Amino acid sequence: MKVIILGGAGFIGSNLCEYLLKKKYSIKVIDNLSTGRIENISHIKKKIKFIKADISKKGDWIKEFKNQDYVFHLAALADIVPSIDNPEKYFHANVTGTLNVLEAIRKYKINKLIYAASSSCYGIPKNYPTKETEEINPTFPYSVMKYFGEQLIVYWSKIYNINYISLRLFNVYGLRSRTSGTYGAMFGVFLAQKISGKPFTMVGDGTQSRDFTYVNDVVRAFYIAAKSKVKNKIYNVGSNKTIRVKTIIKYLEGKHIRIPKRPAEPDITFANITKIKKDLKWKPKVDIKLGIKLLLKNLDYWNKAPVWTKQSIKKATKNWFKYLK
Repeated sequence: MKVIILGGAGFIGSNLCEYLLKKKYSIKVIDNLSTGRIENISHIKKKIKFIKADISKKGDWIKEFKNQDYVFHLAALADIVPSIDNPEKYFHANVTGTLNVLEAIRKYKINKLIYAASSSCYGIPKNYPTKETEEINPTFPYSVMKYFGEQLIVYWSKIYNINYISLRLFNVYGLRSRTSGTYGAMFGVFLAQKISGKPFTMVGDGTQSRDFTYVNDVVRAFYIAAKSKVKNKIYNVGSNKTIRVKTIIKYLEGKHIRIPKRPAEPDITFANITKIKKDLKWKPKVDIKLGIKLLLKNLDYWNKAPVWTKQSIKKATKNWFKYLK
C-alpha cells in the first residue's frame, strides 16, 4: 500500500510511520516541522520519502498525492494557549490546510482519508463516558478549528464521494509526546520536569481525571480504520478508563506544586468506545501502568525538552485566564 502521512514528523505521526513500515507500506511524509521534529523520523529517513511543505498553502506537495491509496491527516497546530493568542494562524493551519488536503484527495481520487480529530470538540460534556453523539460544544479556538476541519471532511464526502474515517482522539501519550499541546502534553511536561529535578506542576488538587491512551494503540486504530471496509464514520479513540492526575504523579514518583485551575477545562475526559469496538474490532491493549513504565524506560528522549515552571506557566496562560471563563 502507498500512503501519505501528513504531520508524519510529529508525535503520533512518527509512531504511525514506524507501525506502517512494519506492515511493509510505502510512506511519504509531508510536514512543515512547525511542531514536528525531523529527529522523530531520522532513524527511518532512508525508508520513507520526506517532503517539507505547509499544507495551508497550495504548492507542489499536492502532486505527491498521485497514485496513493490512503492519506492519514495528522497535520495540525495543537496548542490551546497559542490558539487563543492567534486564532487566525490556527484557522489557516487546521481549516484551510484540511480544505487543501480534501481538494488534493478529490483531484487524485484517494481511496480513503483517515483524520485525526479531537475529543476537545465536546468541550465539557454532560455525559460520561462520552459517546460520539454528545453535543458539540468546543471551548477553545483550537477545538473549534479541529471540528471545522472534521465538518469539511463530512461535507466533502457527501458531495464529492470522498471516503473517510474521523478518529476523535482523547488523551494520547507515549514516546515522543510533546511538552506543549492539548491534553496529552501533560506527560511530556512531567517527564521533562522529572529529568531536571523540578517539581511536577499539578493543576488544582489533581483530582481531575483523564482518559489516557497509549500511542501504540492509537496508531493501530489508524491502521485498522484505513484497512477496514467501513467508511464515512466518526469514532472516539480512548482507553475506556480514567485516572486521576494525582495518581499519575504518584506513579512518576516526585514532588509536586499546585498551579491554579484553568477555566473552560474539563474535570473529566472519558471516552465511550463501544462504537469503534463493535465496528472496527479495535480496543486498547496498553494499560496506564505499563504505559508509564515504557515512558520511564525511554526518559532520555525528554532531555532537551523545555522545562515548565510555575512562573513560566503563569506567563504562558495569561490570556487563557483573560479570555475564557
